[in-house]
Amino acid sequence: MLLFHFLPPFSGMSESAMTVLGLFIGVLLLWLFVAIDWPSLVLLAGLMTVPEWKTADVFAASFGSPTVLCLLFTFVLTHALAETGVLRRIAVAFITCRPARRGPWHFVALYFAGILFLGSFISPTVLFFLYLPMLEEMYAVLGLKKGDPAAALLMMGTVIMTGISSGMTPIAHVFPLIAMNAYEVYAGVPVSVGRYLLLAVPVGLVTAAGMLLLFRLLLHPDPNAFHPDRAERLKERLFQEKNAEEVSTVDSLDERALTSQYTDGQMHRARKVVGVFLFVLFLWIAPDLLVRLIPLQGVQQLFSTLHRLGPAFPPLIGCVMLALFSDDGKPLLYLDKAFREGIAWPAILMCAGTGALGWALTQPTIGWSDWLAAHLSSLASSFSPALLFFFFALWASLQTNLSSNMVTATVVSAAAIGALPQLLGISGELLLSMIGMLSAYAFATPPAMPCVAIAGSSGWTTTRQMMRYGFLAMLIGVVVASAWACCLNALFLG
Repeated sequence: MLLFHFLPPFSGMSESAMTVLGLFIGVLLLWLFVAIDWPSLVLLAGLMTVPEWKTADVFAASFGSPTVLCLLFTFVLTHALAETGVLRRIAVAFITCRPARRGPWHFVALYFAGILFLGSFISPTVLFFLYLPMLEEMYAVLGLKKGDPAAALLMMGTVIMTGISSGMTPIAHVFPLIAMNAYEVYAGVPVSVGRYLLLAVPVGLVTAAGMLLLFRLLLHPDPNAFHPDRAERLKERLFQEKNAEEVSTVDSLDERALTSQYTDGQMHRARKVVGVFLFVLFLWIAPDLLVRLIPLQGVQQLFSTLHRLGPAFPPLIGCVMLALFSDDGKPLLYLDKAFREGIAWPAILMCAGTGALGWALTQPTIGWSDWLAAHLSSLASSFSPALLFFFFALWASLQTNLSSNMVTATVVSAAAIGALPQLLGISGELLLSMIGMLSAYAFATPPAMPCVAIAGSSGWTTTRQMMRYGFLAMLIGVVVASAWACCLNALFLG
């Protein structure tokens, strides 16, 4: 991290760009092999030494980032939801539904399919935090321990399927929309949503199926860990008593937690907490999902205001509501307890570091993005159509797994737009759609998405394991996306 500042800059790159590159490589190695908390602080300190920026700018891009604040408030919300115990019921009902009873791998496939379906309409951050507390409850119900391959499969699969689902549609997903908007500005016509879905949905389904197969062949989880009979026995024990004493925490696996039942007071409290959570979820989804379905002017203005307030506003309001509302004279949530017990602070530090790093790599005063686009786009103009799709697919996938989705969607789209006049036999609409789709396939390294950092620090899987299977998923996505894009390119231009 210190050496690159003293190296002679690469051709066309400034000294500050070399400093940022050294910090990026160094902190990535520390994140992968040492720790995720204090290296993030070292990264922030290093970025503050770059002469082009002020300390306040780095803090604004890190701890002041809406993503970090959204992460913080969502941790508090999910902690309150977990304390109600309702997630245990959801987890048990999910894994004992009729299709899941056909076998262990039916259960895993249905779990992944649910993520893919919901993720097609919900942003990846919202989706992951919707599933994270439920996943913790499933671990408790199934009796899985940290270090079990089956537990690692579920955590890694949740992260990977979240990334895949966010590329399957442009609904409420900013990364595909960045690339699609870049093509619209260049060509003067919008990307067809139908053509985007024709590319993205088959690629997403095939990639997800390929990862399920790799998990089964390489990870070798114990099938009995997912056996529906095991969950069914726990369900019987969970509901066998109609009136049981109150359980103070849902994380406990003792006999009292497994055999307890809600009292009327507990159920009333749980409904209030769930209602607040659903209200926050509505505030997240409504601006992007319903804005085109409800043409009323007043509703349009409301959704526009919600969209302008950003993703951190709904969970902030949810935290305030939980602290204000009470049940039987007690608040639904004690904020001091939630901040002590419900927040994964290492993940917060890492999210702040990755946000600042993504901001630094795209600053025009550094010139890193311009240098990357200029060198790689000129190289791409000499490739055949098949190699071009593979080249941009590999570039987008590698960069989104090493930096951030927005950086990838912006940089790679800009490079592709710059190279399009020299690219013969290529559908620009299809190429930009593929770049936007693969910009969402971020699930290998902690800088890619906050959920990768959270999974790696959770104990259910490791950063190294997440990187290994994340890159395997990335390679499957690259091969499937480039091959299918070539077929569609011949169809569109034929």
